[in-house]
Amino acid sequence: MKLIPAILVLALLAPLKKELNSKEVLTRMYKRYHGVWHKSLKFKQTTERFKNDSLINTSTWYETIVYPDLLRIDIGSPGSPNGILFRHDSTYRFKDNKIVQGVKNENELIFFLGGMYFKTFDQVLAHFAELNYDLSKFHTSTWKGKPVYVLGAASDEEKVNQLWIDQEKLVAVKFLKYENNTKEEGTFEQQVPLGKAWSETKCAFYFNDKLLQTETYTDLKAGEEVDMKIFEPSLMK
Repeated sequence: MKLIPAILVLALLAPLKKELNSKEVLTRMYKRYHGVWHKSLKFKQTTERFKNDSLINTSTWYETIVYPDLLRIDIGSPGSPNGILFRHDSTYRFKDNKIVQGVKNENELIFFLGGMYFKTFDQVLAHFAELNYDLSKFHTSTWKGKPVYVLGAASDEEKVNQLWIDQEKLVAVKFLKYENNTKEEGTFEQQVPLGKAWSETKCAFYFNDKLLQTETYTDLKAGEEVDMKIFEPSLMK
């Protein structure tokens, strides 16, 4: 009988390394943050608006998030009568404490930046499909000198919806969205630890490669109790 070299035996007995892909990266993210991500987040936001690469307006927003899909923005002061309300799959604008506009339009950033950890994993995968991310596509790249996983695209050049994930922290640092011959891009930087999770504190948003808005977050408060009535459009008369 021919003897099999010991090193070969060990190789045969070793578990096969799981191939890295978009679904596997999401699995790692979910395992790390499901059950430990903060339920709520409040912060003060300095918002800068741009046109043709020139700053045209600076304002202060006060934001309250309750995951997985609630966000209230009070413009100018806490509890302002003017602002924006994101509730599930709808967006409402309010003025003088009255709803002046309501449309079906989800703020998918809440999902990418924490909301996904409050759903089942099957729901997470289904929602990526609903948002037109092809999770059969995947590659690795670098962003600002750091290695990233890219979910939904086979290369940096591919013009499809894609989410860029920091390989160390396993948090989103960039998204690209292509729809109706337009390109949207958002970047998320300067993450700070909040318990066992994170929050970005510097964001930038582009439309067709033109800078549209930058956001700087301060006074972050995670996990505080929130009066859920602030998310009820029916209470604004």
